[in-house]
Parts: sequence; structure tokens; C-alpha cells
Amino acid sequence: MQLRRLQPAIILLAAVLLINTSVQAQQNYKRIVSLNGTITEIICALGFEKQLAGTDVTSTYPLTVQQLPKVGHNRNISAEPVLALQPDLIISTSNFLQPAVIEQFKQTGVKTVVLQQEYAIAGTKKLIMEVATALQAPEKGTALCRQLDKEQQALHVLQQSKKVLFIYARGAGTLMVAGKETPLDRIITLAGAHNAADGFKDFKPLTTESLVAANPDVILLFDTGLQSLGGVNGLLKVPGISQTTAGRQQKVIAMDGQLLSGFGPRLIQAIRELSEKLKDA
Repeated sequence: MQLRRLQPAIILLAAVLLINTSVQAQQNYKRIVSLNGTITEIICALGFEKQLAGTDVTSTYPLTVQQLPKVGHNRNISAEPVLALQPDLIISTSNFLQPAVIEQFKQTGVKTVVLQQEYAIAGTKKLIMEVATALQAPEKGTALCRQLDKEQQALHVLQQSKKVLFIYARGAGTLMVAGKETPLDRIITLAGAHNAADGFKDFKPLTTESLVAANPDVILLFDTGLQSLGGVNGLLKVPGISQTTAGRQQKVIAMDGQLLSGFGPRLIQAIRELSEKLKDA
């Protein structure tokens, strides 16, 4: 009889302990350093922005994270400024962070999570779930992925024959073209158009000859890149631009860099926006 009387109390105690353990797990990380703009955006979308102690300079969205301490660009991160923030979790993607730096983080005993980013809708959902798992909140990742599913179902992309050339610009002295297997190549394809630079992978320097040969219908840039050239008029002064269909017709699209190439929670928004701009170009 006594055992039967104790059973409800035992069940209640177990439930309380389970809830407390779950809450404690989600509060484990109080000083997170993100070394990737997309990871930062996912962390914020999952509701953990207040736990961010610092980020890299590519972390520009939401705007509030721009006020956080910055530890450098993810292409040349060193361990010292990151560790100076006394993080209990360092999280990044593997495409830029140097293996030696990752090893330095691990040697200090700080929890370090390095994830592989895949530039596809399915890859974005996978990354969201991996970040959510690292933050011990998989249910929040599931909810965010369901939101992306709804947005994807409502997305209607017009397939177009237009050739789009993405130019990465940091002033007229630094001009690179995005080839195959880059996030820009993938977003152009998802938006229903074709990458005009399809004869190579990754990025390569822009040349007059290759520009004229590609002859894009539309030129795509980050808005900061177009600004660095002095706007459309400055872009038209780049050798070869005025000889292309895009240059002659001034078909130029500029978009926020993190939105366009981040492949984060706003991916469907980016596809929709680029598709609409291409339709009007």
C-alpha cells in the first residue's frame, strides 16, 4: 500500500527533475562566439542572441549583432581575440576557419563546434538542425525548419533563360567572378536563371576577355560591392562591362551580401527577391 501511495510522488519528482534538466541544458552556454554570419543568424533565429559574446565581421544580421565585439573576418581568424571573450562555446563552419586555429580552441578545452555548410535548401535545414542540436534545443530547430517548409511551399520561381554574372568587388582593384559550386552560382540557379560563368569552379579574377566571352544579360553584385565601384556609372567604367548585353542595357542588380549568399534562415526570401529582380531586369 505504501508503495502505491509513493508512486504518484515518484512520478511527479521524476517529471520535475526532467524539466529542470532540460532547462539547465538549454542554459549551459552563456558566452557563445560565432565565427560565421550564417551561424550567427541561425543562433538568433533560434532565440539565443542574448548568449552571444562576440562574432566575426561577416555577422551583420540581425542589425543588433553589429553592436557585439568583433574578432576579425572568418577567413583570417586567430585564436587570441576569440578566447579573450572567454567563450564557453565556439561555433563556425569549416569552409574558412583554419585547422590550426580549430586545434588551438580545442586545446583550451572550450567546446568547439565546426559544421559543414551545403549551399542548398536542404543544406540550410540541415545546418539549422545541427546548430540547434549544438545549443541543446533541437525542438527549436524543428520549428524553424517547418517555417522554411511553409515559405518554400509558397515560393513560385519563374524559370528564365537569362545569363547572370556575379562580380565580387572591393573597389576597381579587386574584381572576382563567381564560377560553379559557389553560393552565388547556387542562388542564381535557385532563382531560375543561369550562371554566365560556368566554365570553372570557385572564384577567379575578372578579365576583359572572359567578361566579353560570358556576355551576361544581367550583372549581380553585393550592394557594398556596387557602392565600392561608385554605383552603376562606376561599374560601366570597368573594362569590358559596356561591351556586354548587361552593360549596354544597364541591367545591374545589387543585393545585401549576407541575404544573397548566406544560405541561412532567410534563404527563401533571398530566392524570391532575386527571382523578382531578374524578372524585371
